[in-house]
Amino acid sequence: MQPIRTALVLALASTPCAAAGLDPASVTVPWGDTVAVAAQAVTGLLLPLAVTAATAALARLAGPLRTLVTATLVERLVRNVGDYAVNAVAGAVRGRTLSVPVGSEVIARAVQRGLDEAPAWLVRAAGGREGLAEKVFRSLPVAEEATLANTLRPAVEAARAGRPLP
Repeated sequence: MQPIRTALVLALASTPCAAAGLDPASVTVPWGDTVAVAAQAVTGLLLPLAVTAATAALARLAGPLRTLVTATLVERLVRNVGDYAVNAVAGAVRGRTLSVPVGSEVIARAVQRGLDEAPAWLVRAAGGREGLAEKVFRSLPVAEEATLANTLRPAVEAARAGRPLP
């Protein structure tokens, strides 16, 4: 059965060639156009799938990426307001241990600077006034006797009232 099909296909393919006066052995089939149409069809099907997959991957990365960027910005805010406050408070020296009253004043000044200059969403991400104060407290080299009660709480109260520490 197979040889009959092959002979039939050759006869049908060579009939137009014989009518045109061409040698049946030199029949050319335009397969390049067929490949181009097939590639275009495959591209038309795969391109939307690829775009959908890329969008889904980006959506999965957006949450963790936003969290990472926000945490980095909060760390930078804490560092910058802490540096500002150390430079702005008399008796505070960068790299030296801060006493309890000086440390409390530095924290209050840093929190006030953060509230004045940072965007509200960044201050909220830092934990608000209290969260920012605690992060600054943890980042400063304060004396060993400095605690949350004797250093951080007076600084938060001073920042809340908007007044300098005595």
